[in-house]
Amino acid sequence: MKPIEIAKGIYDVGVNDWNIRDFHGYSTYKGTSYNCFLIVDEKIALIDTVKAEFADQMLDNIARIVDPRKIDVVVSNHTEMDHSGSLPRVMHRIGEEKPIYCSKMGAKNLSKHFRQKLNFHPVGKDEELHLGSRTLSFMETRMVHWPDSMFTYLKEDRILFSSDGFGQHYAGYEKFDDQVGDEIWYHAKKYFANILLLYAPLIRKLIATVKESGLAIDMICPDHGVIWRKDPGAIIDAYDRWARQETEAKAVVVYDTMWHSTEMMAEAIAAGIAEEGVAVKPIHIRSSHRSDIMTEVQDAAAVVVGSPTLNNQLFPTVADILTYMKGLKPLGRIGAAFGSYGWSGEAVKLIMTELEAMKFDLIEPGMKVQYVPDSENLDACFAYGRQIGEAIKARRE
Repeated sequence: MKPIEIAKGIYDVGVNDWNIRDFHGYSTYKGTSYNCFLIVDEKIALIDTVKAEFADQMLDNIARIVDPRKIDVVVSNHTEMDHSGSLPRVMHRIGEEKPIYCSKMGAKNLSKHFRQKLNFHPVGKDEELHLGSRTLSFMETRMVHWPDSMFTYLKEDRILFSSDGFGQHYAGYEKFDDQVGDEIWYHAKKYFANILLLYAPLIRKLIATVKESGLAIDMICPDHGVIWRKDPGAIIDAYDRWARQETEAKAVVVYDTMWHSTEMMAEAIAAGIAEEGVAVKPIHIRSSHRSDIMTEVQDAAAVVVGSPTLNNQLFPTVADILTYMKGLKPLGRIGAAFGSYGWSGEAVKLIMTELEAMKFDLIEPGMKVQYVPDSENLDACFAYGRQIGEAIKARRE
């Protein structure tokens, strides 16, 4: 991909990964990008690198602007291998004696990743890096989303290089938010729901710090996806909402089924929720990806989970989504459970146990049907759905 000048003397020299479809269990059906940025001043700085297999492509991009050997300093905002994997190759090319600015934890992580002696420069509090007419400052952002994470801010151009913050898994020749349009917001929400939701309390503190500091931001450059230039404040405000776990009058009914009995129950429960004027989305787990399910959970007031009983346990796909969801720690939801069974019927109780562990407010006792639901059973499921819908509305009054 040809380097793009995003501001005078500042270039996106990253690469698109068009073919990746799974990123640590996250569905990347639009691929992703590994963004890194070259600042050309009296000193030349490279901010972040790319995944190891794309190192030569990134160096070719840089070579279209300057000889890579003229790079004076590298900034590593985050040590995860999709951003640091090519660092040894880059340093070999530009000179291993040149400094790598990173957080203190970043220096530890990078040395353990690569087991080679490089010139790490852990940044101190309030430290700045003067490039000539431009100045870089650094903001530690621990656990957003690794212990080493930091942001880099270019003062004169008011550009925030935000590492994995404000990113999206999205590959495209369109490099700016206003070139993609509203579609990009789904990818941004999905990224938050599946990667950053766990760290919501820390993100709230970070955003409060940024707002209180009065830091002027004209552009946000994340390490994945598009650059925010039309209205950078909009994605900051969205992160604030998402980190507060604000929900809508909406329920997701997440289920799997063996012989359609649990599916019949799901449809009846969803219809009951809709009858109360509440938005509802039934999601068949094997027809959906866990990361897309979590994207729907992000703003749902209620999570209703259904499973048949198999070998006295949850159906495996239901156990998978509950484990995945619990790790991301959605809070403040209403929880409900349902399912069909043949002779033992443990699934509903097991779902309730998992939802209780997530500190959801439960609609008890759940709904169980043996074998195939008849019209009376489906009427009871519909009523259960109405009960869930009423609970959602009561929360919003």
